[in-house]
Amino acid sequence: MERRTSVPARVVAAAALAVAFVVAIAVVGGALGGGSDHHGHRRHAGGQASAKKKQAPATYVVQSGDTLIAIAHRTGVPVVRIEALNPQVDPQILIAGEELKLRR
Repeated sequence: MERRTSVPARVVAAAALAVAFVVAIAVVGGALGGGSDHHGHRRHAGGQASAKKKQAPATYVVQSGDTLIAIAHRTGVPVVRIEALNPQVDPQILIAGEELKLRR
């Protein structure tokens, strides 16, 4: 026998699901970007965005699941530069353990 739920119960359930989704996104976003301003810049204890840019490491060792975009985001080196410094690397097939040059 099929059990039917009332329209108000469905509306409340949908609203609760939407709120749970928004809260989950806020928690994950806060955990990943904690300590950042709205531009993604890290803040010092005083709350000011860092004016000094950290120099990228000379190389990066590819981890399982990495993409060039993720590596560029993590290291601050643009994808175009990573590709130019590593012409032998196929950007579609990164191999875990492979070492990429990030600067000359």
